[in-house]
Amino acid sequence: MPATKAKETPRKATTRKIATPKMSVSEANIGKSAARLLSTKLVSTEIAYVQRTLGNTATQQELDAKILAVRSMPWENIVLPE
Repeated sequence: MPATKAKETPRKATTRKIATPKMSVSEANIGKSAARLLSTKLVSTEIAYVQRTLGNTATQQELDAKILAVRSMPWENIVLPE
């Protein structure tokens, strides 16, 4: 007796939005990320710039991108005018 195959119904394609967790943009988190990405530490002015531009929270990808960008920026853009 031949086996009958159950009729398969096509599944709907669902798109899921994966939540990217945000983390605090603290001096400690910036330092840890900089140690992972760079061979040298960031100076306090660079850390302040990252905190100023990102705000209180950011994703790890945003933090990494800003840390890498701050090293290639001209110093005049990083320092606050007096």
